[in-house]
Amino acid sequence: MLPRDIDGGEDAVLAGLLERIAGRDEAALKALYDRTAAKLLGLILRIQRDRSLAEDVLQDVFLRIWHAAGSYAPAAGAPLPWLCAIARNRAIDGVRRRSEVAMPSGEAGEAYWERLSAPGGGEDAILDRDALVACLSRLDPTQRDCVVLAYCEGWSREELAVRYGRPVNTVKTWLHRTLASLKSCLETGA
Repeated sequence: MLPRDIDGGEDAVLAGLLERIAGRDEAALKALYDRTAAKLLGLILRIQRDRSLAEDVLQDVFLRIWHAAGSYAPAAGAPLPWLCAIARNRAIDGVRRRSEVAMPSGEAGEAYWERLSAPGGGEDAILDRDALVACLSRLDPTQRDCVVLAYCEGWSREELAVRYGRPVNTVKTWLHRTLASLKSCLETGA
């Protein structure tokens, strides 16, 4: 068997298939699927871990490829890394969608807010917790949830921007202003 770069190159084959897919050639999509699905599924499985969900993501990846094949530029790089980037991004999006946390409300929400302060003993800890809960309850619910997700759950600004459908700079402003309001409230003794 000849090495790939001598037999015409796998990159050239994949680039040709992507060009045909951009022209809406369904046979080319099937050929691309046959050549790359196993590799892309392996990549998705490293992120998703659930085979059934990973297979759904793989189908979504090929749908995305069908629609985006015309945007592939061979001069920008080899086709396989381009395909892997699509697969990786769709797998990460799937994980994020599944891990979105609904902020609690009602009695469950009160317990959640109480857990935010240190669970130390003593009257000072109880007063600090009560002040924090009171100040959090005065905040705009969306911005409060944004701050809690960022500082208690470890969400990035980019993840929050996706969750709330806002630009990253808007999320940064929310976080800054909400923390300032929270600090001011806590300093005045709620």
